[in-house]
Amino acid sequence: MVKKVAILANGGDVSGFNAVIRAIVKTAEHHGVECYGFIDGYRGLLKNDYIRLSSADTASGILQKGGSIISSSTNANVFHYKVIEDGKEVYKDLSEQCVQNVKDDGFDCVFTLGGDSTQKSARDFSLRGINVIGVPKTIDNDVACTDITFGYNTAVSVATEALDRLHSTAETHHRIMVLEVMGREAGWIALESGIAGGADVILIPEIPYDIEKAAETIRQRQKIGKNFSIVVVSEGAFPKGGSISVVGERNNGKGVINVKLGGAGEKVARDLEKLTGLEARCTVLGYMQRGGTPTSFDRVLSTKYGAKAMELAIEGKFNVLTVLQNGKLGCVSLEDVVGNNKEIGAVQGGTAESNVRVVTMDHDLVKTARSIGINLGD
Repeated sequence: MVKKVAILANGGDVSGFNAVIRAIVKTAEHHGVECYGFIDGYRGLLKNDYIRLSSADTASGILQKGGSIISSSTNANVFHYKVIEDGKEVYKDLSEQCVQNVKDDGFDCVFTLGGDSTQKSARDFSLRGINVIGVPKTIDNDVACTDITFGYNTAVSVATEALDRLHSTAETHHRIMVLEVMGREAGWIALESGIAGGADVILIPEIPYDIEKAAETIRQRQKIGKNFSIVVVSEGAFPKGGSISVVGERNNGKGVINVKLGGAGEKVARDLEKLTGLEARCTVLGYMQRGGTPTSFDRVLSTKYGAKAMELAIEGKFNVLTVLQNGKLGCVSLEDVVGNNKEIGAVQGGTAESNVRVVTMDHDLVKTARSIGINLGD
């Protein structure tokens, strides 16, 4: 029987982390289960740094809070972890230390709150005898096998509000206003916020764009007296025959994303200005999408995910991801989530082997955008 569990939050922060933690804790207490939280995600698991979580104190009053009360790490691949030996940086597989920590601490299950990379590591730990249950997190909404991730709705809401505000400036000054939103491999945020915010052009990673097609839509608007336009661009969008916009690289080792994206929106703004004659301005929403108070939708979704995850643990259903499919809560094997990304320690998403959920051309959002005349760059 499950008597003692731990939670870790990993990857970029999102609104809803704390709501999931709260739901797991409250459900655990209802079943007489002790609950703990590792600090700083997988890094805390490696350092065996954890705290007791209780709805009476540490996990109280956190439903509406953004971020994570147990923090999170974005670059801790414990299967290929950077250490200093003899003054030099070397990378080592320290996952066995993590396994030993879980065993020594007596945790019957570890809940992994995170996206594609986090759940890949969770699958790898499951192969080494650790009971894990994943909860799908990411504002990009790109975790496989589930219809929606927690944090996504809040990000879309923030982006939509930004578009509402940009509309007034665009119309007043007869400009093209470009909003760059997050979405490295998947264009869900751009697509949904663009539809909600009345965008004229939406450019996403799944459709390499023809800038001339986008410009033609704007010129057609000019012909009917609309001397302004709204364009939404995913950070991972790129032109036909071109490549994604990169601002730099970091060296955090194998298995994590080291390429830093940036500049996609600015490039589109400059190109459209030349092609249409209208002034263009770019706003990069950045981390505004990830932080702050979660929407009511995300609070409820996160609570449902957390409660379901703990219920799965009570039932002894481990090594799965809690999912929402066709409106119903359930779970799928982490092997299904991983897809063909089978190499131990290879956690980076967005590769040919990873199972990232991207926008498909037959999705209702794509069909709706086309039906109401939004240009998708093709």
